Formats: sequence, structure tokens, C-alpha cells
Amino acid sequence: MRTLLSLIIGIFLLGCQPQDQDQKAENPQFFYVGTYTDESSEGIYRYQLNANGTLGRLGLAARSPNPSFLALTPDNRFLLTVNEIDQKGTGTVASYRVREDTLLFLSKSSSGGAHPCHIAVNRDGFVLTSNYSGGNVGLLRLDREGKLSDLLDLDQHQGNGSTRRQQGPHAHMARFADRRQSVIAADLGTNELWFYRLDTSRGQLIPAHPPTLKMARGAGPRHMTFHPNGQWIYVINELNSTVTPVHKTANGDYRKGASVSTLPQDFQGENLCADIHISSDGRYLYASNRGHNSIAVFRVSPEDGSLRIAGHHNIRGNWPRNFALSPDEKYLLVANQKSDNIVAFSRDSTSGQLDYTGQIEAPAPVCILFE
Repeated sequence: MRTLLSLIIGIFLLGCQPQDQDQKAENPQFFYVGTYTDESSEGIYRYQLNANGTLGRLGLAARSPNPSFLALTPDNRFLLTVNEIDQKGTGTVASYRVREDTLLFLSKSSSGGAHPCHIAVNRDGFVLTSNYSGGNVGLLRLDREGKLSDLLDLDQHQGNGSTRRQQGPHAHMARFADRRQSVIAADLGTNELWFYRLDTSRGQLIPAHPPTLKMARGAGPRHMTFHPNGQWIYVINELNSTVTPVHKTANGDYRKGASVSTLPQDFQGENLCADIHISSDGRYLYASNRGHNSIAVFRVSPEDGSLRIAGHHNIRGNWPRNFALSPDEKYLLVANQKSDNIVAFSRDSTSGQLDYTGQIEAPAPVCILFE
């Protein structure tokens, strides 16, 4: 009897122990989905990624026209979105206050050009917009209440590439580098990276010297990701399906490394690359293929930053425009624009490889942003 009583007391005490770690592991991770609203979508949606890799839809967070790219302020208080539209030669950008289960609209401003397709914000509240059809990069600022200023500056790109899709500038991404003061933009149309210094006192983008870096003929730079060491940039080229390492030299200039293909050697079809991300340990880089419909995995050399292909993973859908690593990097989620689904994969941090865990319907998803 005493033995049974001791067992009962032991079980009771065990159940009273703090369960914070277990509960934390079981808590879902939440994310927003930007979409194209031409058909069934109404704007920005909120979803959850469960601990077992399955997905759940929580509902519409905000009505918004073509919110094709999203960004959160570093303090997670405000969400920004582009509206990829053309209204008399310009698109718009909007800001929202983040609430527990919804987004509260705060402000809207001109992006400075037609069809803005990317937005970025730094800790000082400066906002970059990349206008694809406008071929320019806009600069705005967010105040402490989350409201956007009018345009502070607009840099118009000039030039052409060598292909049909490069007959004029098409700014596709602009990002802050070196924490706050430097800006790098990828222009698919001019086939160049563009470099700036951000003048915070005057609210201007000042061209660097040299101001641009030419990519390989017909490459079409689209997006980029930065290695954790801050010295290596990886550019995904939409038109020739390659990734190009770009290294920062000791004097602050940039030089290109050897480009690598995102496709298997035996692939013969048409392909357009879209998105690129690197793990926080800098060991693995991921790139999306639209056409081959895959995520390419690369090993990153710790010595010189060069890339070596490590595999391809079918994304179980069509047209992976965007993907994201979860905050804990245990999962990778893919937004398949043309098949209206989001697919989840678990990620092995040792090998970099992916395993399918689940999927869910989503209307024309084109951006995934974790809270």
C-alpha cells in the first residue's frame, strides 16, 4: 500500500513540474501570406505552422490589392506591404499595426513607380520600395506610430540587358546592408546590382562608387541573400537559372564569384528562378525554380563562400514564387502561386535536406512572412 501511495504522489509531483519547454516546443509558429488578388484572394492571410509540420489557416488578416511582398518592422509592431498595381504610373505601399489575430490599417503612400514587388524596412524606419515596371527604387520613412511618409527620394535606373525581358530597367529587390547605411538593389532589366549609401539626415539614396556591378549576360538578377559573415552576397538570377556569389573586398568594392546552376544537368524545359535564402549558420543555401518546380539545395564553402549543389526537392505544386525558413529553421515553407497551395518541409540542419510534412490550400500565394 505504501509503495502504491508513493507512486501516486510521484506522478502527481511530476505533473506539477514546470512544462514551459515542452509547451514552447508544441506552440505553433505563425506567419502571414501575401497574395495576388486577381481571382479568389482578398488580401493578406494568416496561417500557422504546427510542431509536427502540418499547416493551419487562421483567416483573412487584411483586405489589400495585390499584396505581393510583405515586411515586418524589427520590433514586430508594424507590417508593411506593397500593392503591386499600376495606377497612373505608380503603385502603393501600406502599413498596418499588428494585432493578435488581425492587421489594423494605418496608412498608404505612393511607391514611386508602377508594380512595386519588394519592400524592406530598417531599424530607423526607412523603407525601400522596388518598382518593377517603374524601374526605380523609392525611399520613404515610417514614423513611431507606424504611418508612412510621402516619398523622400526616388532613384530611376537606366539601361538595358540583352534579352527580350531586359529592354529597360526592372528593379526587383532593394535591401539594407551593413546594418543601416548601405543599400543594394537588384535590377533584372539592366542586369546589374545597384549600390547606394543612405543619407539619413537628408533622406536620400546616394550612388556609391562604383554605382553598379554587371552580372553575366542575360542573367537577370532578381533576389539576394546575405551570408551571416556580412562579406558574401548570393544573387539568384531569374533568366539564366543561376546563383552568383558576390564578395565584398577589403576596400569595400564587390567582385563576382563563379555562378552555379540551380537546375539538374539533364533538365531541358523552361525555368525562371524566384527566391533565395541561407541558413543562419551559413552552411546551406536554398533557391526556388519555377518550371522545374523545385527547391535547390547548395552547400556553402566556409573557406571562400563558393557553392556546391547538394540536391533538388520537388515542391509538390506549381510555380514556387517565394519560400521561407521558419524562425527556428526546422522547417521550410513554399508558396506555390499557380497551384494555390503552401507546402511544408522539415529541414535537417546537418545535411541541409528537406522532407515533406504537409500542405494547405492558399489563394495565389506569393509571399510568406513569419512573425
